[in-house]
Amino acid sequence: MLVDLTVLTHQRVTRLHCDGDNLTMYDLPPLPCYLNGEFTLLPDAKISVMDRGFIFGDGVYEAVPVYLGRPFRFAQHMQRLARSLAELRLPNPLTGDQWQQLVADLSARYAQSVGADPQSLDQLVYIQITRGVAMRDHAMPAQCTPTVFAVSNRLSAPSPLQRSEGVACVSADDFRWEKAHIKSTSLLGAVFARQISVDAGVVETVMFRDNYLSEAASSNVWVVKDGVLMGPPRDNLKLEGIRYGLIEELCQALGLTLKLRPIHRDEVARADELLLSSATKEVLPITVLDDKPVGGGKPGPVYHALYAAYQAAKAQGVAQPVATFAPTSD
Repeated sequence: MLVDLTVLTHQRVTRLHCDGDNLTMYDLPPLPCYLNGEFTLLPDAKISVMDRGFIFGDGVYEAVPVYLGRPFRFAQHMQRLARSLAELRLPNPLTGDQWQQLVADLSARYAQSVGADPQSLDQLVYIQITRGVAMRDHAMPAQCTPTVFAVSNRLSAPSPLQRSEGVACVSADDFRWEKAHIKSTSLLGAVFARQISVDAGVVETVMFRDNYLSEAASSNVWVVKDGVLMGPPRDNLKLEGIRYGLIEELCQALGLTLKLRPIHRDEVARADELLLSSATKEVLPITVLDDKPVGGGKPGPVYHALYAAYQAAKAQGVAQPVATFAPTSD
């Protein structure tokens, strides 16, 4: 029997799930968040049960890293958000300036909530837009007001040990749908893929579609052979991470050869280095795949060069001006 008990307190929501003899407690922290034009605390934010994001996963999202108070690659995140919205035939509910102000606002509010200066924290701002509230029908309603939600939290980075030793991953067939280029909230396929690595006690699941590399559950994957960096081509079968463009720029600056082309599973097995990239991982080396060492089993020279260049790009971004907001008590 499954029992779901929700206990409301002034500052948090506690959910108790009882399944046989197992008991797990989940706490929603009182993080500041934004919902449909208003700021509130995460436990107090509510949407309709008929929101199409809840019923169908009919929505898109972005996750913007904010380093020391300044969003990183913000224009590129907004461009991808616009592409995803266009695929879903959804209007963008905010202008670029409004999105930038919202990210600055949430970053400042989060820092205030933990008693810190925004310029002392690395954060991740999560943005979600759904089609909105309507009676359940698979067809897209003609008149619907989008639901807009955003929340910021501390950015969780890889540990120093993971940086120095690399991480282990497993591989699996890519069983997701064929519109993976949309950053959609319909993420059950990614949830299943990520759980494969959780069950194996490793960091990520590297996926192959018809024996060709696609991506990982929540990361892009890169292959190094003989000093050449390779990545799968941009298409509808994978999400183009913001780091795609960044890595292209870093390779050009470093004089590294980058090739985007189909990569067979056998090439991945023979790689000198394998890398993951994402907003939270930045660039991270895979040193074990399916219980076998990658290359020499240690982070390689291409990883070290890209990671150093990535940090330099972050430092340059931190030095740029950004919209600011001084939060007041609500």
